[in-house]
Amino acid sequence: MDKQAFGAFVAGLRKEKGWTQRELADQLHITDKAVSKWETGASIPDTALLIPLAELLGVTVTELLLCQRQEKPMEPEAVEDVVKTAIRYAGGKPKRAWQEKGRWPLWYGLSLVMGVLGLWANWTWTGIPEVLLTPVLLGAIFGAWFCFFTRLTLPELYDQHPIGMVVDGPFRMNMPGLTFNNRNWPHIVTAGRVWSCTVMAGLPLLSLALGLLVPALWEVIQLWVILVLTLGGLFIPFYLVGKKYQ
Repeated sequence: MDKQAFGAFVAGLRKEKGWTQRELADQLHITDKAVSKWETGASIPDTALLIPLAELLGVTVTELLLCQRQEKPMEPEAVEDVVKTAIRYAGGKPKRAWQEKGRWPLWYGLSLVMGVLGLWANWTWTGIPEVLLTPVLLGAIFGAWFCFFTRLTLPELYDQHPIGMVVDGPFRMNMPGLTFNNRNWPHIVTAGRVWSCTVMAGLPLLSLALGLLVPALWEVIQLWVILVLTLGGLFIPFYLVGKKYQ
């Protein structure tokens, strides 16, 4: 889609209605800055806004995608152009975690450093429990995904139908009894980030403390404690925030 042509088309339709950018934005429950970006060609609206935007401006979605009014029935070639435009539009690249402004990459880096130092301290003074390496490695892998590579929004389909799995490249998340949508997804991502950083930085320190203070007891319970904190700390928060905002 030609962003400049789209912006000019929307601006012309808005002015025909006699609306300001703010008045149009208020009816779509967005900011006037978003409308301004559309009209200047800096961005295009999310797919979820195409239908309400077209209805407000008094055109069809097809006319909105083609950036022009249709005065007569469309030729087959024009219909195919619309289909291709819609496919390209819906398949646009999602915004990734590394593109947002935030401190999670910093927290991830600090947690990773603390985890490595914690493992070294365990190895030096108490010996590293074999069961400790796996959760720390998982925390590093999942943390990298949640802090850098995860998509920040799900496709519109997730808001229209109950879907219990997220598939995004190599990433797979399937949680029975929980459906994903754009209401709970940001909270699930945050829970994943907190879990990853806590596992990386916290478990080695906990293991070191208990290994020094109560070595005999820690030898007996370390497997169960690490399993409960690792698995429970991951899935319980996911279900809690997922259900709360579902």
